[in-house]
Amino acid sequence: MRTRLSVRVMSAMLAMMLIAGCGSLVATPIKKILDNPRDYSGRTVRVTGEVTDTFSLLVIKYFMVKDSTGEITVITTKPLPQRGSAITVKGTLNEAFSLGDRKLVVIVEPDEVGAR
Repeated sequence: MRTRLSVRVMSAMLAMMLIAGCGSLVATPIKKILDNPRDYSGRTVRVTGEVTDTFSLLVIKYFMVKDSTGEITVITTKPLPQRGSAITVKGTLNEAFSLGDRKLVVIVEPDEVGAR
């Protein structure tokens, strides 16, 4: 009887640990990030959507990702994705700049070497 209870308790604890550790495996709606940037600042986030625009000039490369809730800028060192393609991006949320009440928050993708 006691062994069964211990197995159940251990199973429940393991399930809770797995759920807590898998937060970055599920895509966060972009609107949720944009509405609450302080909650995500410096944290790893994952978004899924369509690439709507790309930009590359010497050392800066970025692209825009849009889901059904909003659009966000992704800064990258990787090759740029094709416009119109579906993509899932994982990176760190940062505030690029703030001017008055206007803010630009971006997702910074990790370099290829550090992404392992």
